[in-house]
Amino acid sequence: MSPPAPSLLSLLASPRRLEILRLLWTQELSAGAIHRAMPDVTFGAVSLQLRSLADAGLLESRAEKTYRFYRARREALGPLRTLLEQMWDDALWRLKLAAELEQTRRGPRPRRRTLKPRKV
Repeated sequence: MSPPAPSLLSLLASPRRLEILRLLWTQELSAGAIHRAMPDVTFGAVSLQLRSLADAGLLESRAEKTYRFYRARREALGPLRTLLEQMWDDALWRLKLAAELEQTRRGPRPRRRTLKPRKV
């Protein structure tokens, strides 16, 4: 027996998946372009998120030679579509997303350079 499909809300609870959906909202992008837009995540992690969204019916994909291109299926979101569009237009939303993405970031954090006092 296969595990139950995740609900739409649980899929959208992930800031990474939400950011991927936002990137694909108005344009078709390759998996590589999506990965380049999210440089703090591995390509494999982006690929897993794309698969989750596609399996839920929120993305459509097409293959062209060795590339796979993705596009959001806005109609699949039903009433959540308007809510998402309003959120993405809001500057506070963009700040919140940036903070959430930084919080969920994996791997080493960039070192912060501290300035040493100069000897005069």
